[in-house]
Amino acid sequence: MEGPIKFLCLLGFVFLVSIAMIHRVEGAGECGKNTTPDNEAIKLVPCATAAQDEKASVSQSCCAQVKKFAQNPSCLCAVLLSDTAKMSGVNPQIAITIPKRCNFANRPVGYKCGPYTLP
Repeated sequence: MEGPIKFLCLLGFVFLVSIAMIHRVEGAGECGKNTTPDNEAIKLVPCATAAQDEKASVSQSCCAQVKKFAQNPSCLCAVLLSDTAKMSGVNPQIAITIPKRCNFANRPVGYKCGPYTLP
């Protein structure tokens, strides 16, 4: 009797995981189908200091990464407000100033990012 119960539990678990994976693959988030803002936030490691201190200089590698995100303002916003960014000590109010501090001509000026507005 114990064998069939374990099998049904395993089958139910596999079914739930399958549904979750299908939903995750089909649902495109702010940053695309195959990634999440938390995964993308890892790419902003070169920006750690600049995202915590408004007076810190912004490195070229940080600007290069942010420039990729700035082409998709909703992704940039989601990354800056992600749990990964928050756990890394990113201050969103300071982080949203990075595109301006990198002197991007085509930055998303005025884009509303949660309670913040990109300068």
